[in-house]
Amino acid sequence: MKKYWIITLVIFISISTFSLHAQEKQVPFFEKNGTVALETTSMNELADTIAVLRHRRDDIVWSRVVYRIIDLRDKQNYQLYFPSTPNEKYRSLFRVILDAVVNDSLQAYDKVERDIQPLYTNVLDKDSLKSIFVSITNDTINKTTTKDQLIVKDPVTQELSVSKFLYPAYVKNQYKFLTQEIIFFDKHTSRLYSKIIGIAPLYGLTETNISLGDTKDVWSYLQSSVLCWFLFDELRPYLARQYVIPNGNETQRLTYDEFFAQRLYSSYLLGDSNMHNRMIVKYQSDPVKIKREQDRIETELLNFEQDLWEY
Repeated sequence: MKKYWIITLVIFISISTFSLHAQEKQVPFFEKNGTVALETTSMNELADTIAVLRHRRDDIVWSRVVYRIIDLRDKQNYQLYFPSTPNEKYRSLFRVILDAVVNDSLQAYDKVERDIQPLYTNVLDKDSLKSIFVSITNDTINKTTTKDQLIVKDPVTQELSVSKFLYPAYVKNQYKFLTQEIIFFDKHTSRLYSKIIGIAPLYGLTETNISLGDTKDVWSYLQSSVLCWFLFDELRPYLARQYVIPNGNETQRLTYDEFFAQRLYSSYLLGDSNMHNRMIVKYQSDPVKIKREQDRIETELLNFEQDLWEY
């Protein structure tokens, strides 16, 4: 009889201990002062333990690199653009990247001159960022050009920071991102995967673009808009620490990393890897023909996936 009492006591203690641990891990919806609580602690832990799926080289039997543009003016991408002014709870995608590269250890890679495809070999130091994120104002009346740096250095501490004065005006013209994406088939899992390799902010008001004026050289304008490149896997820990601003649901808890993983954004095709090493806008200028080429490539990708199976 005594033996059964001991077993019962051990089970009761185990259940009580488990319940206490479960209660400790629960995050209340409201703070003590009545405000909504954000799970910042668990987000930091999640960012340090991001799962990465490793594919064997021998299992990849087909792959294709494509380049897409994410236009933040598209309604589906509003959550990546807002809030235009950061607050204590939410930041835009551009501000998350900017804070990570200025205040943390995120590496920025220099772009390739006269090309869009990145190499990820030349790492930019933080002082070089001051000459990249620059707002150019061209006064046609007085024929003067004003350059304002978005990233400024404190003369005393020598630390870099984002200019609070220039940022609101700068971010109004920063509404596009360029992504390098690889689509590949893994024969081990018999699945077609899609993975973002790198992402680059596009800024139209660069010094080169302003000097182009009203010329119709779309390719020169596009490649000059690329500021720098970021490896997406290096960016993911910072994306996992920041919630996306809610869209009609204030209880939504969705990080930028989850937003991209679930492909909740919209994008359009710029080009793919081909033997001619050129994007669509480099050999097509008519909007109708550009759309036709985009549909052709998208159809080829779709047909490849569907032709893998027989019914």
